[in-house]
Amino acid sequence: MLYAALFGLLAQVCPAENVPKAVLDTNETLFTVLTAINACGYDQELGASDPLRTQIRAEVARAIQASDDTREVTRNLCQYYKEHQAQDASRNLTPYVSLALYLGPPPEFAPKAKEAEVAPDARVVFGIVPILQAFYAKAGLHAIWERHRNAYAALPDRYHDAVAKMFFNTEIYLKLASAGYLGSQFTVYLDPMGAPSQINARNYGSDYYVVISPSGTSLKMDQIRHTYLHYLLDPMALKYPSQIKRLEPLLDAVKTAPMEESFKNDASLLVTECLIRAIEARTGGSGKTPEEERQKAVQDSVEQGFILVRYFYDALIPFEKDPAGLRSAYEDILQGIDVRKEFRRAGEVQFASNALPELLRLARPSEGHVLQDAEKRLSAGDPEAAQKLAQQALDEGSEDSGRALFILAQVATMNRDMEGARNYFLRALDVAREPKVVAWSHIYLGRIFDLQEDRDAALDHYRAALNVGGTLPEVKAAAERGMQQPYEPPARPQ
Repeated sequence: MLYAALFGLLAQVCPAENVPKAVLDTNETLFTVLTAINACGYDQELGASDPLRTQIRAEVARAIQASDDTREVTRNLCQYYKEHQAQDASRNLTPYVSLALYLGPPPEFAPKAKEAEVAPDARVVFGIVPILQAFYAKAGLHAIWERHRNAYAALPDRYHDAVAKMFFNTEIYLKLASAGYLGSQFTVYLDPMGAPSQINARNYGSDYYVVISPSGTSLKMDQIRHTYLHYLLDPMALKYPSQIKRLEPLLDAVKTAPMEESFKNDASLLVTECLIRAIEARTGGSGKTPEEERQKAVQDSVEQGFILVRYFYDALIPFEKDPAGLRSAYEDILQGIDVRKEFRRAGEVQFASNALPELLRLARPSEGHVLQDAEKRLSAGDPEAAQKLAQQALDEGSEDSGRALFILAQVATMNRDMEGARNYFLRALDVAREPKVVAWSHIYLGRIFDLQEDRDAALDHYRAALNVGGTLPEVKAAAERGMQQPYEPPARPQ
């Protein structure tokens, strides 16, 4: 009975439990990092920013002048910032956004991963962390954050309806009954301390982040939607490795294309990006958008090297009329690609001289991809492959052992191995540093102890989860629910 009950544990991170699969939020760590570079001369698009940015900058400037110690810490901070500035001023923001997503909450700002596992652009500025800790304390940034907490809290409310409508319309078009994936999260962070024209998107394991500095009444919805489509579609490609491998000869057809190198070396990335661009061409604009305009969008993508956009664009027309959702239709759509035909058609394309940069950046460096692949395999419903990859990373000691053990625990849960799951979760707690891993390990252990009717032990783990990950909405909801009443597995279909 307990094994059957345990099988339901992972369902508790699914939308069915009312844990949001997509979140609009703010973050004190991100606020701290962006405020720090503002104090050191990051002025990009200051005049176009939300007035809150200027107000906070003024308060920080007064705090810096209040004591010699604060001025000294600020000098060290700004010296580091100036030494690591990019030649192109528009690129000064991106490494600090990446860094903020790797850091835990203040005042420690503990890294969630080893420095070697941090994305290359964040690694360049990783040395600012100890200076950031001192600046946060000396400049009283927490007090400033608290003074403006209500203004920050109002940002998600301001844009909630528009973003929710975009999510809904995207899922309706793709006919996805449940858009979320086990253990994955899509988060849009809003912070006015950056340049309003910039939008940063990151893929961190199985989680996707978009960071925006809003100004005015609207967000860059097309860019958010592009990343959300990656969140929905990236795991689908991983479910069909043989089909993706069949398409690898097409990579030779795009070697001279101007798009980013990652698309030329990974058929899965190329296929997903082409499908996303085809969806955007089919659904962009309004019902009155001329077909010529849609066809131009397709051709522009093809000339940048995304040679399957036209195929997917045509394939989506019958899909739109079929009641089957994309998860059901995906394999057939892939099978319909005639590799020889598409290779010949690509040979007739005169590629453009340049391409628009891809919005979404992989947060993991290329040499640290094993656990990222394991997480995506798990999200795609392939626990056997996830287990092999996680065990490989654990044996080699090349990546975060806490994350590897957490993945092995999730696999054991899916295999109804309660004892194995408990042991792996406990081992993960011994070595994990990433708050999300620690918090969810506590939650799963709490549920296991509830199933074993050890309520005191379960409550200890739920409380520990709140202490570690209470700032994460999905963790907070699950932990509070566990504290309110003992865990009961979801009813199994009759």
